[in-house]
Amino acid sequence: MVTVARLVTSIDIDGDATSRTRMDVSACHEAELTDGRRIVLLDDHGWSGSIRDTTATIPDIWTSHSLEEICDTARMVVGPDEPPDDLSHEDMAAHHWTVLAGILRRHGIAADAAELRHLPHEVVPSARLLTRIGRTTQDTPPGGEPYNG
Repeated sequence: MVTVARLVTSIDIDGDATSRTRMDVSACHEAELTDGRRIVLLDDHGWSGSIRDTTATIPDIWTSHSLEEICDTARMVVGPDEPPDDLSHEDMAAHHWTVLAGILRRHGIAADAAELRHLPHEVVPSARLLTRIGRTTQDTPPGGEPYNG
């Protein structure tokens, strides 16, 4: 039986890669199955950041963020979301994982929300994003460098 092996969030530059004052990143969240296939769970997430102007201490918004910070942000934006005042963090998390399990079931994959939340979650930056933040793309696997944080 095919099951979910891990969660993968692929991130890439979304917008003007040459801007020194604005950072736009897209995130595609997928379930990687034990047979190697991937099922898209969320493909409409991402984030932006900006600075008013560059300075001597922050000459470029992209290079002022570490790979770890970017990958941590990617994990945050694919959920669970922050709860509204009338719900707890646990309520929001339970809802998030239930929705993702439902997506997988619609694709014929038996998935349990409680099990999904404990799977490994890798963030894979694109080679383009790695280059933009000043990281080398040498010796990185095709599609980017997994970050397990």
